[in-house]
Amino acid sequence: FMQNLTYLAVLEPSTDGSYSIYFPDLPGCISAGDNLEEAASMAAEAASLHVYSMECDNEEIPAPSVNLSKEDTEGNIVMPITIHPDLFRMKKDNERIKTNTTLPAWLKRIAEEQKVNYSRLLETALIDYLQIPVSGRQ
Repeated sequence: FMQNLTYLAVLEPSTDGSYSIYFPDLPGCISAGDNLEEAASMAAEAASLHVYSMECDNEEIPAPSVNLSKEDTEGNIVMPITIHPDLFRMKKDNERIKTNTTLPAWLKRIAEEQKVNYSRLLETALIDYLQIPVSGRQ
């Protein structure tokens, strides 16, 4: 279980009122927003996805800095962005994703006549087939 993490986002203002975003603690984690509110939202999404990807790759999650260098802060807005890695992981792990499968035409015809919900049936069948205990289900 991972607690919430608060990273300092650096928002660089553009002349059109938009912002580019980066996190000194999370190299490669960048985003942008058309205004301050959108920038804050995009920053949280980017940081969440970045930390999630690092977790998936078994990389060490960087500890958030308490303050930033003058070159990061000068002329920019520094905004604390709190992310919730466990909630984000749960959301990502439970996202519905498309998967292709093939069936004999005659079987598909009968199944459709019977109004079979393929997704629910396949999910249930896989859980049973893989012998996933009730407690292991997300």
